[in-house]
Amino acid sequence: MKHYAGLDVSVKETSVCIVDESGKLCRERKVVSHPDDLVTILSDPVFSLERVGVEAGPLSQWLFEGLAKAGFPEFCIETRHTKAFLDALQQNKSDRNDARGIAHMMRVGLFKDVHVKTLISQKRRALLTARSLLQEKAIDLGNEMRGLLRNFGLKVGHASGGTFERRILEPIEHDVVVAARAI
Repeated sequence: MKHYAGLDVSVKETSVCIVDESGKLCRERKVVSHPDDLVTILSDPVFSLERVGVEAGPLSQWLFEGLAKAGFPEFCIETRHTKAFLDALQQNKSDRNDARGIAHMMRVGLFKDVHVKTLISQKRRALLTARSLLQEKAIDLGNEMRGLLRNFGLKVGHASGGTFERRILEPIEHDVVVAARAI
């Protein structure tokens, strides 16, 4: 008999629901939101999992990677489509009911799966984003310092590379009040 699993992921816990091909509830559990814990509960030999569905979200990429390595037939499903399906079921909104609804989506095949990027590409993107943020903040700080000094008639001028600190300290070294606060 075929089985279908639905995972409703939150930061601390994931609600897991497994149904069979007739829609009968086979198992419902809450487990820690970690791939190893999910693999443990989904690896029960009693179940022949046909599809495992997880809604796209902040942790879904990490969990998807872990479950894919374990060899599960996993689908990361589109959030708006999932919401519409769950709203149509007219159940009270809860993690348990959402996991149950996702399991039924997997069973009947009414879902849109989304592409999940590899963990390596996600890490690269995070590093590039962090680098960009640091560059923006460095430029903002430099402009702020220039603006503050300009109020006192102190002009920094063009500074590139490692010369910015020297260019900032040059105009203030003769101003006793500003120099004392800068050091």
